[in-house]
Amino acid sequence: MSILIPEILIVEDEPSQVEILRFNLANAGYEVRIEMDGEDGVRAAIEQPPDLILLDWMLPNLSGVEACRQLRRRKETRQIPIIMLTARSEENDMIRGLNTGADDYITKPYSIKELLARVKAALRRPAISIADQKLTLGKLEVDIARHRVELDGEGIEISPTEFRLLIVLMQSQDRVLSRGQLLDLVWGVTSEMETRTVDVHIGRLRRALKKAGGAGMVRTVRGFGYSIGE
Repeated sequence: MSILIPEILIVEDEPSQVEILRFNLANAGYEVRIEMDGEDGVRAAIEQPPDLILLDWMLPNLSGVEACRQLRRRKETRQIPIIMLTARSEENDMIRGLNTGADDYITKPYSIKELLARVKAALRRPAISIADQKLTLGKLEVDIARHRVELDGEGIEISPTEFRLLIVLMQSQDRVLSRGQLLDLVWGVTSEMETRTVDVHIGRLRRALKKAGGAGMVRTVRGFGYSIGE
C-alpha cells in the first residue's frame, strides 16, 4: 500500500479492458498493478495490499464474487475498498455483489469519467475533526484512529464503506440524512451512483449491528432517509 501515490490492483481478464484501465488510471496519477486471474488477484492483494481493488465479476479459476468474499475474510485485505466491474446490470446482481463485501459496483460499459469518480470516492475518507476521534452512542463506540467499532465492549467487523457510513450517521445522531446526502458524505459522489447502493450498505450495517445486539439502531424514515439512535 503506497503512502504517497494510491496503488490500485486491477483484477480483470479482458486484455482490452486491462489496457484501458491501466492507461487511464496511470494518467490520473495512480500506481497500477494487474492480475488476470481470480486466484492470482487474491494472492497479490494479500502479499502486497493495494489501496483499492478493481475486481471483475467473471474471472478464470475464481469468480470475482468469491474473490471478494475471500478478501473480506483476510485480515490483510479486510479494509481495502473493492469496486466490482461487471456486465451484469440486474438489481439482484448488484445487491449480490455488494453483499459479498464490495464497496461499489460499476456496470459495463462505463465511462472513464464515471470510473475515475468512483475510484476517487472509494479512496476518499470522511473529514473527521480532532474532537471526533471517538464517537459514542449508548454502548456503541467508534474509535476512528484504530478503525474499530465496539458494542458493549465487543468488536464488530464491518467493511470500510460501512465504517464511513457509521461515522457519518453517528456524527449526525438523531438527524435524518437523505440517500443523496449519504452518497455525498460517504462516497463523495451524487449523480454517478444509484441511491440503491446506500440501501444495500445500510442493510449490511444493520445486520452487523444486529448480530452484536444492536438491532434497531439504524432507522429508516420512510420517504426521507436514515438516522441512528439508541
